[in-house]
Formats: sequence, structure tokens, C-alpha cells
Amino acid sequence: MVEFGDFISALGEFGLYQKLLVLFLSLPLLLNPFQMIGQVFMVVDVPHHCDTSWILAIGPNLTEEEQLNLTLPRDADGAYEQCYMYSPVDWDLGSIMTYGLNATEKCSNGWVYPSAQPPSLLTEFDLVCDRKDLNDISQSIYMLGLLLGAMIFGPLSDRVGRRPIFLISILLQGLFGVGVAFVPHFYVYVAFRCVVGASDALALRQTNVVTQDAVLISHCFFAVGQMILAGLSYGIRNWRLLEIAGSAPVFALFFYIWVLPESARWLVTKGRIEEAKKVLQKAASINKRTIPPGLLEQLKPETQSKSGSTLDLFRKKHLRKVTLIMFAGSLVYYGLSLNVTSFGLDIYLTQLAFGVVELAARYSCIFLLQWFGRKKTQAVVLLLSGLMCLIIICIPEDQPVATTVLAIIGKFTATASFSTSYVYTAELFPTVIRQTGVGLCSMSARVAGIMAPLIRLLGQYHRAIPMAIFGSAPMVGGLLCFLLPETRGTDLVDDIGVATPQLRMSLKPCHTCI
Repeated sequence: MVEFGDFISALGEFGLYQKLLVLFLSLPLLLNPFQMIGQVFMVVDVPHHCDTSWILAIGPNLTEEEQLNLTLPRDADGAYEQCYMYSPVDWDLGSIMTYGLNATEKCSNGWVYPSAQPPSLLTEFDLVCDRKDLNDISQSIYMLGLLLGAMIFGPLSDRVGRRPIFLISILLQGLFGVGVAFVPHFYVYVAFRCVVGASDALALRQTNVVTQDAVLISHCFFAVGQMILAGLSYGIRNWRLLEIAGSAPVFALFFYIWVLPESARWLVTKGRIEEAKKVLQKAASINKRTIPPGLLEQLKPETQSKSGSTLDLFRKKHLRKVTLIMFAGSLVYYGLSLNVTSFGLDIYLTQLAFGVVELAARYSCIFLLQWFGRKKTQAVVLLLSGLMCLIIICIPEDQPVATTVLAIIGKFTATASFSTSYVYTAELFPTVIRQTGVGLCSMSARVAGIMAPLIRLLGQYHRAIPMAIFGSAPMVGGLLCFLLPETRGTDLVDDIGVATPQLRMSLKPCHTCI
């Protein structure tokens, strides 16, 4: 019986059709960084203090400096407190000026921000003082949306089809992304962001159904998107306009309705042979290849092979290590990406540098994996990313250049680890549980994304705690890599009982290109 891989060989393993498919699936990744990281630039800290206009009712002629001096306590450095004020009293102005105020309380009437400050999430929804944690919590909820989207849209695309679910996800991303710009309350903002995260999840998932090299190429689009984010956020400081500018372009992708094909492999698995033949013939025409008529006639519905269960992933030690490594790499990646405002230099320049090194890391992985193999590459980049985070802890706060340079190096290695994980984990899992295993690893990456903003909250107890966690996890993951087998130049394992991949003599064609 003819195998689907025979059609890939007849079409050409990576012809014009496959390249266009990779392009179509990768274009949404240009916008993903905005949704994933863009909030960082909407909550930039600005000077603020409690609203103490109550005193103007009894002293309307007070200057601003006099008002603040009478109503705000000062901190150890002599600056006005940002989160506390003197408790209001019903005294006359002369008594207040003579005796002063002593009792303090938290801001009860809101905050005052610089009048020239463009509207931001921080100033519009008062994400300061006791409400400051809402920023990181909302980032975690967006990451939760990514996890929910993978759990919901993944099975739906397997049942309904890749194409319709992908188009629906683009529609939701556009509608709710633009809708975020018009929300009246912060909790509505968080709910909309969760939906955007769920729709983003399918775009991230779909790029993993092509060849491994194509996966790395598609990841480069995400890196370019990070550079676009730096310029976009620098030029547009109004958070609502920035939200529209970062979300509305997704509507330009609706031409996909006419050009994006359904997966021929999925059509075959569902028994829709005639539709699959049309897709294959169109692919052959674009690639200027011809599929022998006899080969098309042999195309039959594929029987689903028995797959393993999730429990199989935990019965073998090396499979458990794979999942932990994916989690560790994702944790340090998100930890550094979301921490761009904490390194001391200009945040827009830092983000641009992050995008440049991410592009370099994504692209260099194509060669690093071939030159040094999966095991060594993954181990080294994980160890280096963890080491950079741990060294940052030792750098004084008044050395922002040194801190940022270390963060950029850490970003490079963390990104390389993130990309390598998608290739290495897919090759380590046996065929019978490969889909389940890769799905679980992707979910572990989403869990790491949820945890990363919450770990940042620990910085209020000591600034070194978040970086210590972000540094320790990849160090452990890197050491675990040395206990795993090398997969470069090996046949993929089919049976759970086989512990290590076997050296292959020839390369097999990719069966997932279309």
C-alpha cells in the first residue's frame, strides 16, 4: 500500500507550495509578540502620588508644592510617598500649617499622574501600589488563554479541520484584539486578553505541523515581530491606539479564505480522498511537478494506529526529563522577555536588541543542531541562559549596561533553547505517543508562561528572588540533557520500550509538509 510520504516525494519535499504554506502560517507570528509582550510597554512606571485635593476645599490658594508638603509624608530618601498620604482632617488651614498632620493612610481618592503623560494602562486603571500586582496577574491570565486555546482549538482542528479553525482563530484575534482598545474596565480588559491568548495559541500550534527546519524558520517571524514591537511601542505611547495598531493588521489576513488550503494529510485521515487528491494536484501544479495517475488512484484512507497514553510519558525516566527540560527552557525565556523594563536601560532599545538576538538565535539553531547535535546544543544553551540570570543577581543596580548585556546574552541562549526544544522533544518521543508528548511539552511551556509573571511578584520581597528562580530552572534542565540520548542522524523511535533512537542510514521524507 502506498504511503503518504510517497506523495511528498512526488511533490518535492520543500517546493514552492510548501514554502508558501510556511509563509501563510508564519505571517500571524509577526503580530504575536505584540499580544504576548506588548503590555510591558503599556504599564511603564511613572511618577505618581495620592490625590489629596481634599485640602483645596479649605485652602484653594495653595500652590501644588504647598499642597503636597502638607498632605504627603516623605520616604527615607526625602521624596514624597507614592502610596501613602496624611489622613484628612476637618481642621482649618491655619491649624494644619501650625501643627502638621501625623496619621497616615493608603491612598483613598486615587492617584495623580503627570499631566503630560499619554494615557497608559497604568494611569487609566491605576495599576500602582496595592493594584500593581494586577499587571503581572493579567499577563498570567493571557498565558492561561494560550493554554486554554491549545486545549480547545487543538482537538477542534483535529475534528473539524485545520483550515476553518485557523480562520476562526484569526477572526477572534482581530475582533477581541481591537476590542481591547475600547474596554471601560480593567477586568474586561483581562477577559478580552484571555480570549486573544486562546486565539493566538492556534497560530503558534499550526507552525509546528511542517518540517523541523520550517518550524525554526517560522520562529524567525516571531523574532521579527519583536523588533516591530519595539518601533511600534516607541512611536505610539497612547495604549489604546497602540492596541489598535498591533491588532488591526490581522484583518489583512482574511485573504486566507481564498488561498489557504486544507491539510491533505488531514483529509486522508478523515476519508475525504477526492478532496485530498485535489489539494495534492494543486500542490503539484504549483511545484511544477506531476503526480503519476496510478499513484493518486492508490490513495486510500489511513487507518489510525494505536497511540500511547499520557501515563506512558511518566513511566520512562527519559520521557519525564524531556517534559521538565521544556518547562525549564520556557520559564527562563518568558522570564527574560517579560522583564525588559527591569534592566535599567531604555526599554525600547532593549526590546529592539531582544528582537535582534532572538532572530539570530532562531536562525542559528538551524546550523547549531546540525553541527553539534540536539543534546549538546540544548544542554549548553540552557546552562548559559541560567548562568546569565544568576550573574545578573550579582550586578549592582547602578550598572544597567552590564545588566542589560547579560540579559541580552541570556535572551539569545534562552531563545535558542526554546527553538531547540521543539525539534529535540519531537525526536525523543516514540511514535505511538509523539503527538501526545509534544502536546504535553507545549502545555508545559504554557504553564511556564503562566508562572513567569507570578514569579516576578516575588521581587517585592527581594529583587534577586525572580532571577534566582529563572536561573536555577534552566541550570537543572541543562544538566538533565546530559542524561538524554542524541537524536541527530537517528531513526525516530516507534516503540515505548526502546529507550534510545537508532542510527539511521538514510533520511526519510517528511510526512507533515502538507
